[in-house]
Amino acid sequence: MKRLLLVIPALIAVNSLKAQTVSLFDGKTTTGWHSYLKTGAGAWKVVDGALQLDPKAPDQGDLVTDKEYENYELSLAWKIAEGGNSGIIFGVHEDPSLDATYLSGIEMQVLDDQKAEDNKLATHRAGALYDMKAPAYPAKPAGNWNKVTIKKLNGHLTFWLNGKKVIDTQIGSAEWQEMINKSKFKTWKDFAAYPKGHIALQDHGAVVSFKDIKIKEL
Repeated sequence: MKRLLLVIPALIAVNSLKAQTVSLFDGKTTTGWHSYLKTGAGAWKVVDGALQLDPKAPDQGDLVTDKEYENYELSLAWKIAEGGNSGIIFGVHEDPSLDATYLSGIEMQVLDDQKAEDNKLATHRAGALYDMKAPAYPAKPAGNWNKVTIKKLNGHLTFWLNGKKVIDTQIGSAEWQEMINKSKFKTWKDFAAYPKGHIALQDHGAVVSFKDIKIKEL
């Protein structure tokens, strides 16, 4: 009986640590991040406490976390330049055979809905499950900070944009397969195939900033 009493507090302590929210960005350096399939942060710099892409700098590429994650709640804020396009891509499998993060990762769209070229489809607008499901509410205009949360738990995906739930779906469900079949991903064998993967901030050729990046593993 005494052994059980000793084990239970230990399990509680482990679960408590697992549920702790930690920062993925210290606001000062690119520590914990690297350019996809490269070393260093490439064209990404820290500007005014945010990770910012300089589209004119050499060594372009998506910025990814050093670590991989499976079940978690990710929160951050993003701001896009006028006409800009970017994304938050997760479940990324970093492999030389895959030359882009989006070949394996699922994307929450980041966009200037008013002036970006990719604003024609509702499934391509800010907050969307990219090319699969349109967001329930719109984002703030370019130049404003938008706060998002992405929750991924055992394949259940929930997106929030500025405090409002915009996406709710289950990977592998009938709805998911139907969305895949109607999307550009229907023949992509590696898309959404990895439950555990890196988190990426997309380089799509526009000035984009990300800050307050935190994660709680579930």
